[in-house]
Amino acid sequence: MRALLMSICLLGILLGTSAMAAQEKASCDIPACPDYSKDISWAARPDSPDKPVDVFYVYPTIYPGTCPKNMDVFNTELRADVQGLLKAQAGVYSSSANLFAPYYRQVSFACLDPLKDMTLNSYFRIGADDVHRAFDHYLSFLNHGRPFILASHSQGSVVMLDLLRSRFHDPKLQKQLVAAYVIGFSVTDKDLQAYPWIKPAQKANDTGVVISWNTQAPGATGSPVLRPGAICINPLTWTTYETPADKSLNLGAVFFDDFKGTVKREVPHYTGAQVDTKSGALVTTPPDELELGHFPKGVLHKFDYAFWYRNLEQNVRDRIDAYLKQ
Repeated sequence: MRALLMSICLLGILLGTSAMAAQEKASCDIPACPDYSKDISWAARPDSPDKPVDVFYVYPTIYPGTCPKNMDVFNTELRADVQGLLKAQAGVYSSSANLFAPYYRQVSFACLDPLKDMTLNSYFRIGADDVHRAFDHYLSFLNHGRPFILASHSQGSVVMLDLLRSRFHDPKLQKQLVAAYVIGFSVTDKDLQAYPWIKPAQKANDTGVVISWNTQAPGATGSPVLRPGAICINPLTWTTYETPADKSLNLGAVFFDDFKGTVKREVPHYTGAQVDTKSGALVTTPPDELELGHFPKGVLHKFDYAFWYRNLEQNVRDRIDAYLKQ
């Protein structure tokens, strides 16, 4: 009898362990694929676009988990975080353009290795391929021939650069592109050489160009997003040379609670900026001690939009006006 009871107990333990392992594996499986023909797969998709220009926006890394390794686009809390970012970042575009923003299965922050090419990460490709499919659906069914802006930050900008590299050799897409704001990741000289249709902005109102910067304090090192040969434009002067731009040119920094999308404070003339042509960084000395998140000291990646918010908002209007007058 004792042997029988022991066998039953062991069987129960084995079955329980097996069930737990199966449950853990299920929770770590690749999340369900978004269907971009359905509203639920879009963070923003206007029913009746009323502006002459669109913006296709890809949000930055918000998902920190390790199991699964990709964001579940149907997770209620994560969807709410994306909605906050639509106000904290995409608001600079949506005041002037119809906002289209897909949910995508971005790779977790925990799975990113800054020393490796992110585009070769199989989990990154899951999210990037989602965005490619969303862009295809947007072009086929939602765009209706309107000119468009591309906009992104951080991991979203890695995805956007991937899209520019692989798709924008098409003259039709080049003609529709007002500008691409690929902020918070490096577009490099090597990109310009390898993909000649990627052209860096040189002034405030050129069109069909890529705008990019990575913000950091003087002397900062260890940025995972600043690569050798990075291009940079100063968002206070819209020039690429090293002459410092005084804070008087800053129309207003806007600080958000990013995931709630609520404004915490707005500060006109917050800080100046200078392009460091050696490193490719946008250098600034903010007047406040700021919480930097997971980034090294002086790497102000988190504030690539916030510091220059009103200048960026104005520039979007300027480039749209220039495009429509062509």
